Amino acid sequence: MSRHHIPRAFLALCIVGWFAGLGRAEPAPPRKVATVEGITEYRLDNGLRVLLFPEPSRPKVTVNLTVFAGSRHEGYGETGMAHLLEHLLFKGTPTHPDIPKLFKERGAQFNGTTWVDRTNYFETLPASDENLELAIRLEADRLINSFVRREDLDTEMTVVRNEFEMGENSPENILEQRMTAVAYEWHNYGKSTIGNRSDIERVPIKNLQAFYRKHYRPDNALLVVAGRFDEAKALGFITRYFGALPKPGPGLEMPYTEEPAQDGERVVTLRRVGDVGVVGVLYHVPAGPHPEFAAVQVLNQILTAAPSGRLYKALVETKKAASVRGMANAWHDPGTLLILAEVPKGKSLDDVRDTALSVLEHVGKDGVSAEEVERARQQLLRERDLEASDPNRVAIRLSDWTAQGDWRLYFLDRDRIEEVTPEQVKEVAARYLKPSNRTVGLFIPTDKAERAPIPATPDLAGMVEGYKGREAGSSGESFDVAPARIEARVRRPEPIEGVKVALLPKKTRNASVNLVLKLWYGDAESLKGMVEAGEFLPRLMARGTKQLTRQQIQDTLDRNRARLNASGGRPSPLAPGGGPGQLTITIETRRPSLPAVLDVLRQILREPTLPESEFEILKAERLARLDEARTDPMRLAMNRLPRLLTRFPSDDVRYTPTIDEEFARVKETRLEQVKTLYDEYLGSTEGELAIVGDFEPSEVLPILARTLEAWKARQPYARVEWPFQPDVSPEHQTIATPDKANATYVAGLNLPIRDDHPDYPALLVGNSILGGPGLSSRLGDRLRQKGGLSYAAASIFMADDLDPTARLILYAIFNPANLTKVEAGATEELARLVRDGATTEEFERARTGYLEQQQVLRSNDAMLANLLAKYLHDGRTMKYLEDLEDHVRHLTAADVGQALRKHVDPQRLSSVSAGDLNASDSSRTK
Repeated sequence: MSRHHIPRAFLALCIVGWFAGLGRAEPAPPRKVATVEGITEYRLDNGLRVLLFPEPSRPKVTVNLTVFAGSRHEGYGETGMAHLLEHLLFKGTPTHPDIPKLFKERGAQFNGTTWVDRTNYFETLPASDENLELAIRLEADRLINSFVRREDLDTEMTVVRNEFEMGENSPENILEQRMTAVAYEWHNYGKSTIGNRSDIERVPIKNLQAFYRKHYRPDNALLVVAGRFDEAKALGFITRYFGALPKPGPGLEMPYTEEPAQDGERVVTLRRVGDVGVVGVLYHVPAGPHPEFAAVQVLNQILTAAPSGRLYKALVETKKAASVRGMANAWHDPGTLLILAEVPKGKSLDDVRDTALSVLEHVGKDGVSAEEVERARQQLLRERDLEASDPNRVAIRLSDWTAQGDWRLYFLDRDRIEEVTPEQVKEVAARYLKPSNRTVGLFIPTDKAERAPIPATPDLAGMVEGYKGREAGSSGESFDVAPARIEARVRRPEPIEGVKVALLPKKTRNASVNLVLKLWYGDAESLKGMVEAGEFLPRLMARGTKQLTRQQIQDTLDRNRARLNASGGRPSPLAPGGGPGQLTITIETRRPSLPAVLDVLRQILREPTLPESEFEILKAERLARLDEARTDPMRLAMNRLPRLLTRFPSDDVRYTPTIDEEFARVKETRLEQVKTLYDEYLGSTEGELAIVGDFEPSEVLPILARTLEAWKARQPYARVEWPFQPDVSPEHQTIATPDKANATYVAGLNLPIRDDHPDYPALLVGNSILGGPGLSSRLGDRLRQKGGLSYAAASIFMADDLDPTARLILYAIFNPANLTKVEAGATEELARLVRDGATTEEFERARTGYLEQQQVLRSNDAMLANLLAKYLHDGRTMKYLEDLEDHVRHLTAADVGQALRKHVDPQRLSSVSAGDLNASDSSRTK
């Protein structure tokens, strides 16, 4: 009898008894298989594979369960089943009936993802034996004991359908799906993981239950534990909970369909509402494990990386296209090389297609240079090195490589990339970039029978047998993220000119270091008409100096395994406070490379050339994005709401322009304005600098002093103030976006408080109850968990740190036919929480979850550096955060209710809904 037919009460008793008996029947301990670069594999007698990756430098632990069942394993009429089942496995088990609530109580970051070859479930929690045991116990439980019930399918099916509709709004996403479907005639890779609408809506529960019973078993799964944990205890928990799972019977039958070689060019034309065209080209390539795949990855970089990529130069620098990107998909079976280019309104799709095909066809004939290969290798290896600094990211990445056949491919692929030669790149280009092997796609305005046989996935046993890898990366220290402990280690030397400095040296994995630099300039009057120029300024500064071209800057960063981002200008339109006149540069690198990277920073700040050619490229990119936004429900709604919440005149720097207004302003922006901002306004008059990671202050400070000293702005700086606007009347507006399957609802109201207001902590917890992170909240329960109306429903509470102004924002995406239900659900839940307050249980859960989540956030060095820089600007230390969290710990449910009733008036809520609001297809409504 299927376990889903057993009475639930009896089943719960059986499972409770089973867990209770684990201590009496001791399973066999895991068998050690191999160790590569600090990661050790174990096997249990029931077939479960286990990877342990201990790294104590950050006080968090990630547990990642991967089941080797993705869209490749689905049957006819079952597209989207693996993904739908992923959603249902968050609906609980008899022992753990509310998984989102359980994780929220622990402050966990958690999710599940489904792809072509696998499904994974992961959670990152504050490091403790209790949290480690909880995560391992829960994953063992839901691997075989999840409910997978009809009632959960009824609500979650509509949530998944809403996620499907969200993807339908993206022309690039849909064109990619259509091209892949045309490229694969028989293999399931041609079917998108999100599935077909009718399959999502009609899948019988018995089919999902059968898929679950078939694929969710220990010998078809991998468990990864990464972060700060005791290995012996982890193995003990794994043995206790996973080792007790019964050994499955006969082995699984694997899919056996093999895609034949394509025998002619295929063309896809997609016509939908929109303003920006897209040209795509897709080729079949070998599987991820194949030795040639490394050369395919290098080829992709040579073609599409900015600014050196051949397609980038041929399309973007010539202004034929606004952007170009490429993806080499590493899959278990032969995959794809996909290239997409955005084409602005008024430009020729045919010209972009013909130019792209000409470039692609010549690579196989003419070959590539050693310089191009070296640059591409450095770019790929830089991303690998930066990723390797975070064990939690590595834990998730191992899911995909193991799904391709073996986790050690993660390292083997790196080794192969290092050895790729120009000859190998030319060979794969000649072999696979053939007209007969491609599918061309056009979003909005179409040769010789030739085959390109794709080699089969090679035998992996001989490939990885005896593979040792390299010496494991250096570990970081066990760092305490309590605010008081952080404050005790922060050094604040004398400012450099007007730039305040905070330094937090500590030992990190792979000697990683993060830097944040913020410079402030101008005032509310002098920056009028210059906001758009301010958005261009930091990005243009990073695109060329007196000594380095844009390419040389990128090459230097790649060689030094560094990432540098420059941004500024207008803040998020929904956030209160802030303003233009800010420039932010963030750097992530390693200790040995820091001096070289800081020299690049010096040149960007003090010797930028502000090249006109790059300005025109940035301008074209920005205009293309704004063109896209004209028909995007989410961006239109998010753009409209700020104008309902404020009453600034259109020439005020705090005003949020409409999409059309911003398009006109960007189009009129001149390079001379950007140069004026740099020459007259920018300098080290006011700013903040924070560094966190593995560095020596005595080595770094002199370099930074040479960079920032004697750099005074000619124009004065004054902070842009944000007064509270009490006279704003509530408004409710709709925006029609025809032919968009997904709609957006966003609502908000202003509050006259700052983030040091006595009621601020209570409002933080109140927001967490209303619609905080995770699925377990008032909005999440009403609109997703129970109603099945929305894939994403949440609330955000933001208070400014310098001015008494705050905002509460409510947000949901949905099928347009469900507009009335979503609007009613959101406003009713807000009103009910304000009127009745929170229950003791949800208050305790929200308070604990908030505090633990802050620990997880502070364990991220980049976020910690940003926090230290922010507090320098505010004139604060970590004592502020210590007091805030202490206040949260001593809150009561009554405090939260009182604060909500005092500050939040649901009747003053303004809202915007955008989408195809005339849609009346009843089949799309639950």
